[in-house]
Amino acid sequence: MSEYHRYFVPGGTYFFTVVTQHRETLFCDDAARRTLGSVMRDCLLRYPVRTIAIVLLPEHLHALWALPTGDDAYSFRWRWIKREFTRAWLTAGGSEQSRTAASVRERRRGVWQRRFWEHTIRDEEDLENHFDYIHYNPVKHGLVARPGDWPWSSFHRWVERGHYGPGWGAGYREPTLPGGAGE
Repeated sequence: MSEYHRYFVPGGTYFFTVVTQHRETLFCDDAARRTLGSVMRDCLLRYPVRTIAIVLLPEHLHALWALPTGDDAYSFRWRWIKREFTRAWLTAGGSEQSRTAASVRERRRGVWQRRFWEHTIRDEEDLENHFDYIHYNPVKHGLVARPGDWPWSSFHRWVERGHYGPGWGAGYREPTLPGGAGE
């Protein structure tokens, strides 16, 4: 088994990719989207972070979080979100993917991939590249022609704030991100 190490910077800013088990298109379901939104809001009320950008796609999500000063507990937050979503989703009759004997033994459900991918943001250029990557992701996956056409994204908030024009994304060239962004 490979060793897996995360990098923790108290008060740091991080890019995340979180994926459903077997890339199941769980978030095509409105109830799943509502449940995830509710769970994430509950978590972030209890354990605050500043969500800089986020996008929810059918089988994964990307987020940029800035943690509070002195706080590096992003793994705790994602574990909490995944656990509480799974609990609520399965209680409401939602489905899960098949599980291996090992996952059953470890009491893992078939809703999320075991791990998530994170990248510590190094500087303003790195932040801007990941910020744009998140908002362009629905286009990259062929779900829409323009980022503004995808409803489950913080893109719309950033258009309102004047960071993007509403037609942003035409002719955009996606940056190469370190480590492949976990796609």
